[in-house]
Formats: sequence, structure tokens, C-alpha cells
Amino acid sequence: MQKATWQGDSSNLNMNLYATKKTAAEGMLDIALFLANVTHMKTVIEQGAGFRYYIAVLTLISFSLALQIVAGVLIIIIARRDLNVVSNQKRLDYLNNVATGVIFVTTVINFFISFFGSKRTGFFHTDLTFTRI
Repeated sequence: MQKATWQGDSSNLNMNLYATKKTAAEGMLDIALFLANVTHMKTVIEQGAGFRYYIAVLTLISFSLALQIVAGVLIIIIARRDLNVVSNQKRLDYLNNVATGVIFVTTVINFFISFFGSKRTGFFHTDLTFTRI
């Protein structure tokens, strides 16, 4: 097991500590998005099947939740490996790229959820009648 060393100035950079903190922050953001999607799914279900994009939004939210679970598992696997071990670096790089791809697809899906998932709530006045003076 050969450890990678970083040759620089007088300060040492612990890449494993940096990667672990980055992965933990990424995981917390994934949990926040997961909870937001669960709340959005609950809202859509409460609105009922009369909502115009009901099936589409529920499908997109379900797919997004599944991808977030996959991303979460990948993040846990990445966080448990030591980046300083040279034999782990290629695999961790690959897993990191896969996790980034999954998170990107999840972001695109959540864009469409936001686009189709809005229903008029009645908070804004939409009557556009004008009276002539």
C-alpha cells in the first residue's frame, strides 16, 4: 500500500481530509434536496390527480429521489476510501465522476420538476380586465 505524498512548500495538504470534507458537504446538500423533494411529492399528492401534470411530476420526483439515493450511496463509498493510497485513486476518481454525473442528471430533473410542478395557488390576482376612462 503506497501512500501518495504532496511535494509543495512548507505546508502539507492532506488530500484525504479535504476530499472527506468535500464529500460530507456534498452529502448534506443531497440530504437537503432529498427532503425538499419528499415535501414537494407530498404537496403534489395532496393536490390530487386533478393537477394537470400530476403523473409527470410524480414520476420526475420519484426518479429524482432514486437518483439521489444512488448518489448518496456513491458518496458514502467515496468517503470511506483513503485517497492517499495510490491504488485507490483511479477508482475513486471514476466513482467521483459517476457521482457528479448522477448529481447533474438529478439537477436537470429537478429543473423540470420546478417547471411543471407549480400550480396556481390563488395568491396572485390574475384578472386583467381594464376599464376605459
